[in-house]
Amino acid sequence: MSPVKMYTTAVCPYCVRAKQLLKSRGVEHIEEIRIDLSDADRDHMMSLTGRRTVPQIFIGDHHVGGCDDLMALDSQGGLLTLLQAN
Repeated sequence: MSPVKMYTTAVCPYCVRAKQLLKSRGVEHIEEIRIDLSDADRDHMMSLTGRRTVPQIFIGDHHVGGCDDLMALDSQGGLLTLLQAN
């Protein structure tokens, strides 16, 4: 299964929803990077994605986007394919 990295904050209902969806699709480990604890991590996330909002989700080297993007990918049948790619 492809590694999953998620930029998050402590209080973020969309982060919780995204983690629940990923876990329901078999993801056992999500590398979480808390941008509310580090300005450097926030700046890095913004340089990678061009976005300021969380979550920002990466599966492997692919930037999925936020929670809505993840849910749309799942509803189109692409999430499992992306997770299973190596």
